[in-house]
Amino acid sequence: MDIFTAFGLSASAGLNAYIPLLVVALMARFTGWIRLDAPWDTLSNEWVIGVLLLLSLVEFFADKLPAVNHINDVIQSFVRPVAGAIVFAASTSVVDMSPVLAVAAGLLVAGGVHTAKAVAVRPMVTATTGGAGNTPVSLLEDLISTALSILAVVLPVLIAAIAILLLSLLLWWMWRRANRQAVR
Repeated sequence: MDIFTAFGLSASAGLNAYIPLLVVALMARFTGWIRLDAPWDTLSNEWVIGVLLLLSLVEFFADKLPAVNHINDVIQSFVRPVAGAIVFAASTSVVDMSPVLAVAAGLLVAGGVHTAKAVAVRPMVTATTGGAGNTPVSLLEDLISTALSILAVVLPVLIAAIAILLLSLLLWWMWRRANRQAVR
């Protein structure tokens, strides 16, 4: 199940870099739901948790302010894939997986989610709502990131089911699109 946890956490990091890191840190420190091997066990240090909490608050408020949210997205284009790599590698450290492969997978998953959000979703929301929809969408992203992070640790099989559903929907959409183009 660790691999599903890793994918869920890194996808969550694509929406908000610090929420999955904070969830992993808190769960590793205060529950038995996740175990971090060295060097990832540093995440559960009280000082690291404090810094992650502060960074979570900064990102939360920066993403709600017009104009600042665009600057935040540019900065987060580098931070979110790294956060995804960290949570992926940390959560798969007990699985027999190459650390390089784990980091690369986390970078790709978090980077892909962030790119989809920053290139497709957010510009569309800004264009269609004149920027008024960015704050509610940002709140929704934070809620999804939090729920996905918690579910990835507590119920990783649900992450697998969601991944299968999303992949099925994507394949169905691509098949319909190809058939429509063939008809023309």
